Amino acid sequence: MNTERSSQSNSVGISIQELVNSFYSDVYRFAYRLSGNQADAEDLTQQTFLTACRKLHQIKDLSKSRSWLFTIVRNAFLKTQRHPEIELSTFEDMVVAVDAPTVLNLEFDEEALGIALGEMPETYRTPVLLYYFEEIGYKEIAEILQVPIGTVMSRLSRGKQFLRSKLSPESP
Repeated sequence: MNTERSSQSNSVGISIQELVNSFYSDVYRFAYRLSGNQADAEDLTQQTFLTACRKLHQIKDLSKSRSWLFTIVRNAFLKTQRHPEIELSTFEDMVVAVDAPTVLNLEFDEEALGIALGEMPETYRTPVLLYYFEEIGYKEIAEILQVPIGTVMSRLSRGKQFLRSKLSPESP
């Protein structure tokens, strides 16, 4: 009888070790972008995989494992926050982790982007991070956030509008 939790697998046949090996960097990167600092991202990542270990039986479709883990990260992050409008204290280290969009050829200040993301309400920041930085589609974001696709589209639009207002040359 194997009592080691890390090797447990669910009915679909995936173990927590396989999840960690496959998605650790994705989970950490998302946690870092949400929290804005290394220590919190490490804590969120650890909490995510501990929760995943306890709830491994919930995975019914292996193709949704990444989304499922992102949902756990987001929920863990929100539990750490005291206010509905989250203001992160520092995004200075985030500039290293943020890759400039390759599709658009825009010139922008990475530090200003980090500050703008830090000022953005969490309601818009999470969909923006998932869509533009994690390259997740609307449907998957809707599943992660447990909202309709139209809400995802609306939040992305408002998030882009927020960033435009903060990053445009005309803004103070």
